[in-house]
Amino acid sequence: MNIFSRRDKINYYLDIADTVLERSTCLRRKFGAIIVKNDEIVSTGYVGAPRGRKNCTDLGVCTREKLGIPKGQRYELCRSVHAEANAIISVSRNKAIGSTLYLACRDGKTGEIDGNVEPCAMCKRLIINAGITTVIIRSSADSYRTVNVHSWIEDDDSLEGSEGY
Repeated sequence: MNIFSRRDKINYYLDIADTVLERSTCLRRKFGAIIVKNDEIVSTGYVGAPRGRKNCTDLGVCTREKLGIPKGQRYELCRSVHAEANAIISVSRNKAIGSTLYLACRDGKTGEIDGNVEPCAMCKRLIINAGITTVIIRSSADSYRTVNVHSWIEDDDSLEGSEGY
């Protein structure tokens, strides 16, 4: 590798989302999200309980895991606000419209990149309503997949159940 080579822009932003996920407090999966518009980071978010409430890492237990609930189900039992939602509530709509959301995930136990994820159904709805046009999800240290948010609008079934947290 050339010592003067630069990281490509998409992986650069995914690297930043990967750093943001280090603040996550979920015991199952750690997610980090950043919203970028016009080549400027306008918001970040990670998984964590609402401000002032105890996190799963503080309690040492995940209620959904304790009850044996599979990933992607019964989010009403989860203490956390998802990374995508936290990034969206921290940005004004005019900055979100036409932006890109970068999403990185690591397994909460192993710390390994988990590239087989996508936003849950509720986060997809929030992404659509925020006006975000593209979601880029890290698959491995150097690869990713790109989702055109409009495809979620065209495929109404995509908002039903998703493999999330």
